Amino acid sequence: MLQCVFLLSDSGEVMVEKQMTAHRVDRAICGWFWEYVLAHAAGDPSKVLQVVVSPTHYLFQVYRSGVTFLACTQVEMPPLMAIEFLSRVADVLTDYLGDINEDTIKDNFVIVYQILDEMMDNGFPLTTEPNILKELVAQPNMVSKMLNVMTGKSSTIGSKLPDATASFVPWRTTIVKDASNEVYVNIVEELDACVNREGVLVKCEACGEIEVNSSLPGLPELTLSFANPTIINDVRFHPCVRFRPWESNQILSFVPPDGQFKLMSYRVKKLKTTPIYVKPQLSSDSGNCRVHVMVGIRNDPGKPIDSIIVQFQLPPLIASADLTANHGTVDILADQTCVWTIGHIPKDKAPSLSGNLRLEEGLAHLHAFPIFQVKFRIMGAALSGLQIDKLDMKNTPSAPYKGFRAQTQAGRYEVRS
Repeated sequence: MLQCVFLLSDSGEVMVEKQMTAHRVDRAICGWFWEYVLAHAAGDPSKVLQVVVSPTHYLFQVYRSGVTFLACTQVEMPPLMAIEFLSRVADVLTDYLGDINEDTIKDNFVIVYQILDEMMDNGFPLTTEPNILKELVAQPNMVSKMLNVMTGKSSTIGSKLPDATASFVPWRTTIVKDASNEVYVNIVEELDACVNREGVLVKCEACGEIEVNSSLPGLPELTLSFANPTIINDVRFHPCVRFRPWESNQILSFVPPDGQFKLMSYRVKKLKTTPIYVKPQLSSDSGNCRVHVMVGIRNDPGKPIDSIIVQFQLPPLIASADLTANHGTVDILADQTCVWTIGHIPKDKAPSLSGNLRLEEGLAHLHAFPIFQVKFRIMGAALSGLQIDKLDMKNTPSAPYKGFRAQTQAGRYEVRS
C-alpha cells in the first residue's frame, strides 16, 4: 500500500504531492531523499537505486526526463508493484502531456492530480489503462484551457463512467470510433554492449519491446507467433495477453486495446557481435595525450546504419583539446563532453578522429582514461534475430491490413580505452 506520491524536479523541488491514504506523509521525506541522492549519486537521480530505505519509510523511485516519481510507504509491500505503478504513471503522463518535464507538470498540475486520483484508491492501484483514463479525464487542449479560464472551472473529469468499465476486457472500449481496420506491429530494440580495453566484447544483449498500433472494429482476437521464441528471456506482458497460450506454446493471444500500446517487453542475452566497432587508442607522455579513434562496420545488418555518435568525457586536468575528424563534426560541450557526430559511415573511407590533449602543468602522463559512449540507429532490422512468424485474427468483419516493422538503436554501448 503506497501512502504518498511525490513528483520532484531535477533540483529536488516538490512539484506535486499526492497523499493516497488517511495517514499523511511529511514532505520532509523528500529532503531526506534528495540528501541521499547528493551523497550517493552526486545529485543524479537516475543513478540511485529504485528502492531506498530511510529511517522512517520505504522509498520507491522512477526517473524520467528530469522528473523523479517518488512513492513512500511504512508497510511491507512488493517492491515491483510500486515500481511498476510509478512507471505506469510516467507512461500515462507522457501520453497525456506529450513530454514530461518541470514546465509541463506545473502547467498541467490539475490534470496530474486528477490522473493520480483515478489511478490509485486508498493506496492501491485502481485504473491504470490509458484508454479508460482518457474517458475519465479529458486530455488538455487549448479550448479546454480557455473555457477553464472563462468559467473558473478547472476540472476535466468526465460526467459518465467509461463504457469499458462494464466490459469483460476493461482495456478496450465497447464501441471503437473511426476504426480503419488495420494493425501495425513494431519490434523496437536497444543494444547494450561493453567492450574492454583489449577490444574484447564482454557483454552484449538486446532489450526489446513489441509495440502494437491497433485500429480494429468490434472485439478482435489476435494471435501473434514468433519464428524463434526460444531466444527470448525476461518477458513482461500487457494485461491483455493470455498467459496460458504463451506458457504452453510461446504464442501471444490477446484482445488488443484500441490505439497504440506496448504488447510485451523482453531481453535477448549473450549476443556474439555488434554492428559497428569503435577502436580508441590513447598514449600520453611529456604532458601530451595523443588520441586516435576509428569507427567502422563490423557486422553488416543489411540495413543502413545512421545517427552514429561517439562521445566521451574529457579526462580531468586537461588544459586544452585539439581534436579533428575526417568525417562528421566534433564538438566539445561546456561540461567537457566531446561529441563526435558521424551520421552514417561512407563507403570510401573509415571515419576517424585524431588530435592532442594538453595536460595541465606538472603532469607528464594521463592517469584516467575515458569511456567512449556509442549511439546508432538501424531501421528495418532487429539485431537480436527475433522474427515474427505470423499474425492471425478472428472476429473481424473483413480482412484487415497488417504492417510489420523493426528498429534497433544503441542503448548503453560502452567502449573502454
